[in-house]
Amino acid sequence: MSNLSVNHLLGIKNITTTDIKLILETAKNFKEVINRPIKKVPSLRDITVANLFFENSTRTRLSFELAQKRLSADVINFSASSSSVKKGETLIDTVNNILAMKVDMIVMRHSSAGAAEFLSRKVNAKIVNAGDGAHEHPTQALLDAFSMQEKLGDLKGRKIAIIGDILHSRVALSNIFCLQKLGAEVKVCGPTTLIPKYIEALGVKVESDLRKTLEWCDVANMLRIQLERQDIKFFPSIREYTMMYGLNKTMLDSLSKKIVIMHPGPINRGVEITSDVADSDQSIILDQVENGVAVRMAVMFLLAGRQ
Repeated sequence: MSNLSVNHLLGIKNITTTDIKLILETAKNFKEVINRPIKKVPSLRDITVANLFFENSTRTRLSFELAQKRLSADVINFSASSSSVKKGETLIDTVNNILAMKVDMIVMRHSSAGAAEFLSRKVNAKIVNAGDGAHEHPTQALLDAFSMQEKLGDLKGRKIAIIGDILHSRVALSNIFCLQKLGAEVKVCGPTTLIPKYIEALGVKVESDLRKTLEWCDVANMLRIQLERQDIKFFPSIREYTMMYGLNKTMLDSLSKKIVIMHPGPINRGVEITSDVADSDQSIILDQVENGVAVRMAVMFLLAGRQ
């Protein structure tokens, strides 16, 4: 088995196509493991992993924690809301205190873009970025690619649409990098105010019409509106957004072909996607959740360098 070209997973931008393929291939093996009656392997026995979440998270934190336990790692959970960060402790102090407890790997989510990279230069532990501000969320992009491959096979030449709040989404940026490295075409769709100015420079097509986008794509990845990151109003109202960019069953059924529906979660049902679309047979949203554990197991296993 070959190794990753990096010591940390800070973003998809930093890794090679070979790295991505290795992670996805390894994840296939771990998916078999988590579907066995005995779901544990001793791959990370004697490795201590700290989960540092400076921002709220349910699914990502639980997914990482489950992946760590399936690999037999020792796990420390740290939540900033109930820690000395509230008393003014710096990020480096917090991490150094945790490292003094002999931690080998850190999974971190932080509201500041670049926090994981900053940390990787300062501390002697493997870092996995679980989301940094509106910058990147690499494991989400990897599990999305894994889920698409399961459904469609090779992604080369496939047309993937990312729809919604592109401006505030770390999922969108990581997905764009990952899909392009795997040879897919990417188009983004949403209100002009929620499309970053630089996006076309990444080789991404931009479309403001939802129906045209859905007719073009093989996969529609629906993003939620990130109200918690918006300090000004980017569109008149949620109701108007839903009328223009919400995906309902009537529209889905009226398309000239069957497309795959994805969502990184949490879903705002009735806003960007209706319940009957989220729960339809074209949706692979629950597959994404299951695959998240396998992909995160693969990432941590490969970073730990255990052959």
